[in-house]
Amino acid sequence: MDEQIQSIAARLVRRLKEVGATITIAESCTGGLLASTLTDIAGASEWFNQSWVCYSYDSKINELDVERELLESKGAVNASVAIQMADGARKRSGADLAISITGIAGPAAVNSKKPVGLVYVGIASAHWANAESVQVGGNRHENKVSFVHFALETAINCWDMAKVRIEGEIAQKEQAAAEAAVEHAKSEAEKARRAAEAAAGAPWQDESWQNPGKAVADDNAVEWEESQGLFDYSESE
Repeated sequence: MDEQIQSIAARLVRRLKEVGATITIAESCTGGLLASTLTDIAGASEWFNQSWVCYSYDSKINELDVERELLESKGAVNASVAIQMADGARKRSGADLAISITGIAGPAAVNSKKPVGLVYVGIASAHWANAESVQVGGNRHENKVSFVHFALETAINCWDMAKVRIEGEIAQKEQAAAEAAVEHAKSEAEKARRAAEAAAGAPWQDESWQNPGKAVADDNAVEWEESQGLFDYSESE
């Protein structure tokens, strides 16, 4: 494998290792070349789960849960099959990321209008899936190498875009939480202000609490004195 592809593979692996993610591969036309490229990197057992090489329709159906109706109506080389291959491999392996490759390396397939050099690459995670295609020119071996190169670049691009999207969503949530906290603080401050104004505008409440108490005390004193007078009067008789 050439140095450029090895460099791209290393870039993808660095991204996986940064977050402790694992990867799995589902290949058709490349015959395991992508899996071989990745496992050429030392320490692959830390982030590489397993891979599939599924050429026939039956193998794609049985091993990767690709829909039979889809294969029979559209063939194996299209975006939907690429996504289903990737997602099926991811679910079967339990990996965080999956890459699939389905294309026509050459020579031309019998009864197929799809050109040699056409490839679809599927990328799937637990939260998103995507497929990209490209048309290259070359012999069978050259096309297989180009397909692997394209698959690695596609995986890195999808990974980076997903990272930016996730970071943006996190930033939006943090901003929303901060704004909610500010609004709550304003609301509480307004409640406190209104309570203070209400208390300051009604000083009579303190007086009304004191005066009735004093009046009650005076009335009791009068009643007591009168009852004392009656008592003394009755005694004098």
